[in-house]
Amino acid sequence: MEEISKSKAQNKLPNQEIDYFKVAKIFVSRWYWIAGSIVVCMITANIYLWYTPKIYATFGTMKLEEKKSELPDLAGVMPVSDRANTSRVQSETIVMQSNALLLNAIKHLDYRMSFYIIGRVLNRTNELYPQKPLDVELIKFDSLNFYHDIITFKPINEKSFSLSYKLAGKDVLRTYAYNIPFMIGPTGFNISAPSVISKNTSYLFKLNAPEDFIDRVRGGLHIAETAKNSNIIALQETDPNPQFASDVLNAVMTEYLTYDRIQKMQSATQMIDFIDSQLKYLSDRVAVSEKSMEKYKQNLKIVDVSTAATAAISKADNLESQKSLLNIQLIAIDQLKADIIKEKNNVTLNFNMEGVVDPQLQLAINKLDNLIYARNSLLKTYNANAQPINDINQQILQIKSTAINDINISRNIVEKNIKYISDQLGQVNEKVTHFPVAENDMAGLQRSFSVNEKVYDLLSEKKLNAQISRSGILPGATIIDLSQPNYNPVSPDENGIKRSSIIFGICIGIGLIVLIRILNPFIYDKETIESLTSIPIIGVIRKFPEEIDEYSTQILAISKPKSIFAESVRSVRTNLSFLASNKTSKVICITSEVAGEGKSFVAVNLASTLSLIDKKVILVAADLRRSKLHKTFNVPNDVGLSSYLSNQLSANEVISKSNQKNLDFIISGPIPPNPSELLHSKRMTELIDDLTSRYDIVMIDTAPIGLVSDAIPLIRISDINLFVIRSGKSKFYAATIPQRIAQEYNLDNTVIVLNAFEQDLLHSRYYNTKFSGESYAGKYYYYSDYTGYESSGYYIDNKDLKWWDIRRLFKR
Repeated sequence: MEEISKSKAQNKLPNQEIDYFKVAKIFVSRWYWIAGSIVVCMITANIYLWYTPKIYATFGTMKLEEKKSELPDLAGVMPVSDRANTSRVQSETIVMQSNALLLNAIKHLDYRMSFYIIGRVLNRTNELYPQKPLDVELIKFDSLNFYHDIITFKPINEKSFSLSYKLAGKDVLRTYAYNIPFMIGPTGFNISAPSVISKNTSYLFKLNAPEDFIDRVRGGLHIAETAKNSNIIALQETDPNPQFASDVLNAVMTEYLTYDRIQKMQSATQMIDFIDSQLKYLSDRVAVSEKSMEKYKQNLKIVDVSTAATAAISKADNLESQKSLLNIQLIAIDQLKADIIKEKNNVTLNFNMEGVVDPQLQLAINKLDNLIYARNSLLKTYNANAQPINDINQQILQIKSTAINDINISRNIVEKNIKYISDQLGQVNEKVTHFPVAENDMAGLQRSFSVNEKVYDLLSEKKLNAQISRSGILPGATIIDLSQPNYNPVSPDENGIKRSSIIFGICIGIGLIVLIRILNPFIYDKETIESLTSIPIIGVIRKFPEEIDEYSTQILAISKPKSIFAESVRSVRTNLSFLASNKTSKVICITSEVAGEGKSFVAVNLASTLSLIDKKVILVAADLRRSKLHKTFNVPNDVGLSSYLSNQLSANEVISKSNQKNLDFIISGPIPPNPSELLHSKRMTELIDDLTSRYDIVMIDTAPIGLVSDAIPLIRISDINLFVIRSGKSKFYAATIPQRIAQEYNLDNTVIVLNAFEQDLLHSRYYNTKFSGESYAGKYYYYSDYTGYESSGYYIDNKDLKWWDIRRLFKR
């Protein structure tokens, strides 16, 4: 159990904490990516702003209110009720966007002909409203049948011009003379010569119908309350042409006032029409009665009737007048009932029936008008079977049922009054029958004339009252602010788009950095290795800043002793002295995951630096498959380790001397057919024993352990196993191999060297490693990656400085 716990403690990864300063440095290291992304986004934004048509907005304000005129009070008539007192703003919004109102508003504009000019951007056309660069007269025009397509005008000279257009699907190009009429399809034109002619300017024009602008106007019209539950509404019209937007918004507001007044006048107009129809009938009857009475008097030479007959006739006249008015009320009630059944808009009582009709009936009629109005508005959005429509229909049925029931009750009351008056009239008529025949006939004629005349006078008075009421009706709204052209575009939002492009550019730059880091499969720094394995790192070998030859013939640790590279190699040499310190002669095995990670390069330079401290070192090329050590020392590879292992030569015969004191080497020799078996042989072990007796350091350069198993027997018998990881070349998986091998073969002498390190903040780890606790004691080594010390002056050789480098002045 203790061994297991110890093993777990050894395999435990060190603690790592986020270093926010490193995070910032990562993004700053690629500031030009972020700057480039911002520049690209800004260019894209400016191109978008350049090519996108600008939209302008104009604003107007209206106040919805019921203006009361003094004329209806003067005439003593009932005020006209509001046709939409509930949900006023919503209802009036729908009214203002209705086809009929917009069509009438458009007709107030100079809409018949539109002129355009071809722009420089993508040949986009720009409307010139309200300007008219050409004087085009319509000689023949039918509003139902005219030429609709665009016509392109191009001047030729002072006397002629060309027009291009489409006719019957074909492109037509013709030349015309100024001030001479011509026909295009069913429409006749005449174009006067312009005062200034530019041959390079082309204009486009087309004829319009009011209906052509409805979708354009409605699409840009927005109406909303300025504050919740207020009666002030703000209107906005958006359009590519600011002057058109302003003109059409003012036209819509003006037309709404006209429309609203007409709707409010409709009740009084209906009453006047009803009275006119009755007056026409009574006028004929009065004339007939008057003629009949005069003719009867002339024939019988009767001047007047007796006093008794006069009283009877007067009473009968009053009764007949009352009966006639009641009959008119019946007609009005029947008309009202028919209108309600048909669900006619703006249903009203066309006659004053105070005392006969329940006052609640008028409220029910107003509510019915509002529901019918609301249903017609919703039908523009929903189909007839939609739930909102069904709900309103249900309410309409309930109100219709209540209203018709009240109407029937009122009709019964009128009929009872008529019956009562008829009974009274019968009694009077009976008295009249007792008069002399001539007097009786005269009384009948006079009574008929008087009744018709009284009813006619009464209806004339009511007509006058209705006319006074209609004249006093005012629109239910007031224009507070008329629209003015606004030449500052609201779309596209230039500042907003530029601001968004900067933010988007920053996000793209940061996202690109994050994406590259996520997609990166390679190890770049020691923090990455420390996060992947518990095997200690013995040192970091810096990347040599200049180009080096493929076979490391220079042995840079010797030829460039003052470079950072040489110092980093010496740092690894120092830390190696603490490993296997009880051994007088050490066997160091150097391997890596795959080829190309620099194990041979590290072996040559490390062996060279070890030889400088009076250590006898021999470098053995144990990669029998593709060793390059013979090229490093510039010797032929005809005899070597393979020759010794195959019993062809002795150890002394394969050992070669180098130009460096205390440094010998054994090259790999010819490639054998069975390299793995040779390295597993007893003769290899005997060779190592022999070499350890002669040399202080036996450094073995083996084959990549991730590709072949040749290095396994050498790793197991070595005192120190040095695993090389190359910055920017080795993948994350490579860092886990040393620990797996150490666990599999129970090795505690494995260390890692990070080779060819060059600071790359983009791929650097943003963690700081914290080594604390007993499990890390004696396991980790001090070393530096020399980042930031390149310009310290310690690693500069005068021979490497250029003539113009100022640092030559400070070197002695």
